Amino acid sequence: MHDIKNLKWFCLFLFTLFVSVSKGNASDAKNSQKENIDRFIQHHLEDDYYFSLFKDEENSLTYGFSLPVILIDEGINIFSSSRFIHTDGPVQIEDKFYRIDHNKIYRTDENGDKLVEANKFVKPIDLSITKNVVGLILTAGLMFFMFIALARSYRKNKLPQGFGRVLEPLIIYVRDEMAKPNIGSRYQEFLPYLLSVFFLIWILNLIGLTPLGFNVTGNITVTLCLALFTLIITNMKASRSYWKHIFWMPGVPIPFRIALMPIEVIGIFTKAFSLMIRLFANNVAGHTVIMGLIAIIYLLNNQLTLGGSIVVSLLLTSFLFIIKLLAAFLQAYIFTMLSSLFIGLAVQEDEHH
Repeated sequence: MHDIKNLKWFCLFLFTLFVSVSKGNASDAKNSQKENIDRFIQHHLEDDYYFSLFKDEENSLTYGFSLPVILIDEGINIFSSSRFIHTDGPVQIEDKFYRIDHNKIYRTDENGDKLVEANKFVKPIDLSITKNVVGLILTAGLMFFMFIALARSYRKNKLPQGFGRVLEPLIIYVRDEMAKPNIGSRYQEFLPYLLSVFFLIWILNLIGLTPLGFNVTGNITVTLCLALFTLIITNMKASRSYWKHIFWMPGVPIPFRIALMPIEVIGIFTKAFSLMIRLFANNVAGHTVIMGLIAIIYLLNNQLTLGGSIVVSLLLTSFLFIIKLLAAFLQAYIFTMLSSLFIGLAVQEDEHH
């Protein structure tokens, strides 16, 4: 894990070095190109209301397909996100006006100025189907299809068929290497959750490496929800011994019990926080470095020629892409392993302490 992190920082250092070299000989047009690249990378990392495939900067055209915008604002308003793309001003829905600013939808006046109420900008409740939601739906559909097919093959032949032969070793691995050792005799109770979160993170990480541009696990709200599931399951299923060791540790002098109690309570939430940040930060760093290495084609075009910049970018990106393939599995493994460990510590009885 430390080697992968060190490699990411090394690649980021190379990218920064290349940018600094290009800055030394760059003109204002080159700086503008770098700003466009930075904006493109930032756009890739963020969620979006429009599924962009590619853009024609010269003609200011975006090619892709729109997603449905669903707003609850004194009623339900549903319309296509393409309306934001094809207008320079606010979008009018009945008697209300909306516009997107920093990837959030705000209510505005007819001139596009944000409305303010109680010293806050007016925002509708946003239930839109964004690009990340599409990624989650796609992954959930793939998981549903794969596991239903695996269950049917077991029912008919008692042996996995087709892609089920790939799934079975992974399922057994999660069961025997994570659930059983960390949770013990109650592992079957939590195995469905552990399998779900493992395959969800793994598949999301894999589709994030495709040209489709998904970065679902690089969205902190997604990793927050996954961490909250682990937090809720851990504490809802926790034994009396678990709560006893948090609020009134047996065998510890009373003054130390009082001093340790708030630390143990904080520890309940720091475990979930670490799950959230670890998954989020690793994916954001990985996607940023890969996109930065691809940008070498444009940034070092004058220094290395077009062919040279393509070769350098391709070599560095391919190497990091292989590392990211391994990291996709590793991140799913770490999240699932730590979740099983936290659950196991919570459900243990007194004799296990």
